[in-house]
Amino acid sequence: MAALERFLIRRAALGLFHGHETFEHYAPFCRNPQLVHDIHLKPEDHLPEAAAAAKQAEAAQGQGPLRLLYVGRADPMKGALDWVEAVAGAVQQGADIEAEWFGAGPDLEAMRARVAALGLQDRLRLPGMVTDRAAVLAALRRAQVFLFCHRTPESPRCLIEALASATPIIGYDGGFARDLIARNGGGLLVPMGDAAALAAALAGLAADRGRVAGLIGRAALDRAGFDDETVFRHRSEIIRAHLPGVE
Repeated sequence: MAALERFLIRRAALGLFHGHETFEHYAPFCRNPQLVHDIHLKPEDHLPEAAAAAKQAEAAQGQGPLRLLYVGRADPMKGALDWVEAVAGAVQQGADIEAEWFGAGPDLEAMRARVAALGLQDRLRLPGMVTDRAAVLAALRRAQVFLFCHRTPESPRCLIEALASATPIIGYDGGFARDLIARNGGGLLVPMGDAAALAAALAGLAADRGRVAGLIGRAALDRAGFDDETVFRHRSEIIRAHLPGVE
């Protein structure tokens, strides 16, 4: 499959690659590579500006646990067990945290067993698959941190969905995540695979809610342009510019 992909990409007059990780991987094989985003969020899916400001102000007050969320498959490539260890490590350092993982997958039962072994059932909720889109969107908007532990190069749309809800992304470093927050710093990244560093970062945020509020404000800035209308317009402009005669 890899050889076929390279063959097709080399023959293409134009390559549109979703996200920085994908672009970096395939650009060397393409005559005219372009970085784009392929997302399905509508402008109205973004948390309204007034609500984002209220979310930031509430975080600054520092009342209650720091609210963490992840939405995605409970799978080794998503670092599901790293996620549990990062939250557990932060709690062991005294952090007041509540965390939820929405999603099913092969690691879900192992995650639940580990949470039970750590005695953290009151801190970590693992409800499995949540199919109600409104409930997922509400959780994204309520969360103060979107915690992720992706262990493979990918371009996960869930990070964009978090930013659209003015929720800073905190997790393992990678080209895609780094690019998303390059303009305003709406998140924090630690070395790939370093769950201990992630735990320390979470503990630091739980102890400094003013910093959390600042990250929420910057995440609200980094979401600009991440909606289906804007990215479709961007792709259309690229096609018109590089493939004359295509309408």
